[in-house]
Amino acid sequence: MNRAIRDKILTLIDMVKVVEDLRKQGKVIVQSHGVFDLIHPGIITHLELARKQGDVLVVTVIRDKDVRRGPGRPIFPDKLRVENVAALELVDYVCAVDDEIPFESVRVLNPDILAKGQAYKERDRKVHEKIFEEEKEFYLGKSRVHETGGFSFSSSHIINNFLDIYPEETKTFLRGFSQKYNFEDVTAALNSLKQLKVLLIGDGIIDEYHYCSAMGKSAKSHLVVSKYLTHEVFYGGAFAIANHMAGLCNTVHLVTMLGRTDSKEHAIANNLKSNVTPKFFHRDDGPTIVKKRYVDQYLNQKIFEVNYLNDDFIKDECEQSVIDYLRAVAGEYDLVLVSDFGHGLITRRIIETIQKHARRYAVNTQTNAANAGYNLITKYHRPFFVCLDEPEIKLAAQERHGNIEEIARSIKEAIQAENLIVTLGKKGSIGINRDNEVNRTPIFSSKVVDTIGAGDAFFAFTAPCFAQGLPLDMVSFIGNAVGALAVQIVGNKKSVEKYELFEFIGTILK
Repeated sequence: MNRAIRDKILTLIDMVKVVEDLRKQGKVIVQSHGVFDLIHPGIITHLELARKQGDVLVVTVIRDKDVRRGPGRPIFPDKLRVENVAALELVDYVCAVDDEIPFESVRVLNPDILAKGQAYKERDRKVHEKIFEEEKEFYLGKSRVHETGGFSFSSSHIINNFLDIYPEETKTFLRGFSQKYNFEDVTAALNSLKQLKVLLIGDGIIDEYHYCSAMGKSAKSHLVVSKYLTHEVFYGGAFAIANHMAGLCNTVHLVTMLGRTDSKEHAIANNLKSNVTPKFFHRDDGPTIVKKRYVDQYLNQKIFEVNYLNDDFIKDECEQSVIDYLRAVAGEYDLVLVSDFGHGLITRRIIETIQKHARRYAVNTQTNAANAGYNLITKYHRPFFVCLDEPEIKLAAQERHGNIEEIARSIKEAIQAENLIVTLGKKGSIGINRDNEVNRTPIFSSKVVDTIGAGDAFFAFTAPCFAQGLPLDMVSFIGNAVGALAVQIVGNKKSVEKYELFEFIGTILK
């Protein structure tokens, strides 16, 4: 890379300083923001027209970790994407930026003009409007938006149609789905969930990821000694499910259990979205649940896990207080979700209370190392919706090698569930609705960072969809799209946001 190109590449901090200096000189600043994965004729035309709108053209390139536009994206890593943009003569400065909050770099740089390309015209402009229609000013600040014209070349269209991102089975499925539903159908369905009032009861879990590097084998025992590097704290289990749903539904009420001593209540409350109203109960005989996972940072592999919990059922007095509360409030909600990790909160009497007082309820019973074989869906009766993964339903049916459709039908009948979806990992999902129609939807993910929390995200989105009366094939499609986004997130570091889901769906339905 020659010096002229290298000098164009800045950090965001340096870019802010450069833009401020240029603005003081009276220069009009134009910014273009995006992935810039493939530099094709449409991109060049867009940048040429953007450059004519002002005196200086700066480009912000979204980092790999925040690119959730669809399967296999980005094709090229951010370092190469930045260098490719910097090599264009018409670009003055370029930098790689985080985009966890969309268009955050626009708010930071505050350009005079934000140039958006032909990709946002016609159909794709409708996609963008759907994504940001409620909070456009928050995302884009006071910058004037200019839409460039020119020829339309969509990177997503090129990638979807000319690169083998998906197997033929998935391509065939998406062609058939897009003939039945368009982007507007799916977004309208998701937006209709806003008015649902949802109550969630379940085990809240604090996930800690402790990153290490291997130093070598111990001389005195058969173990690898690791050096601690750093750690992150995430809010998982029912906390994560509540935050996922809060992006869909205006009213989310969380009922969960904390430890009396060192409850971490303040930190938990601060990490719930503003429209999540928590009701914390406290047990005296156990801690707030913490799961510490030790991860080899270089390999991104979990080494081992330590759980801090009391998985005995809560005591009678505490149980009665939860029951009394549920009796009083459950009937006020359109849907009650039960996230049952088998860690002591969801007792048989609490299940009976939910079944009696909820208008309808959805349930996910988790199988994990702390409860394998003891936390089965068969303890529930007449749920409105059940969401399980393949090992969980096979364990409940005591059928390790049976046909998954037959197993799903037998469990659905045994517990008299109205709707049921089983997630099948790389095989996608299978669903059966109240009319016993069967739907199979393939997997949409091509990049997996971490599967922890993906099932919770799937449950959080699909349960309200069923409650709103959406058809099984659309619910399964939405759930698998959510799963594809969730596996790109480390643990429960952040929620799957509706705007991300809209972008992903808009991409794969091209």
